[in-house]
Amino acid sequence: MDTIAERITIDPDMLNGKPAIRGTRIAVQTILEFLGNGDDFDEILANYPSLEKEDIFACLKFASGIMQNRYEIETVMA
Repeated sequence: MDTIAERITIDPDMLNGKPAIRGTRIAVQTILEFLGNGDDFDEILANYPSLEKEDIFACLKFASGIMQNRYEIETVMA
């Protein structure tokens, strides 16, 4: 298991290797989807009592970090 950001881990044997919060089975993607759908921190914490507010901030920080990468579009012949 690798820690890739504060409170975020990747374990190839859990969640098919997707980033998760502190080794739980709660994917970063799940939390980001809740936020994207307009849920607030209190609603997310009510649904996942094992989480802390700092875990949600860590998901946002992780997603922000991914966006710092440079991306290029390549044309692929079909």
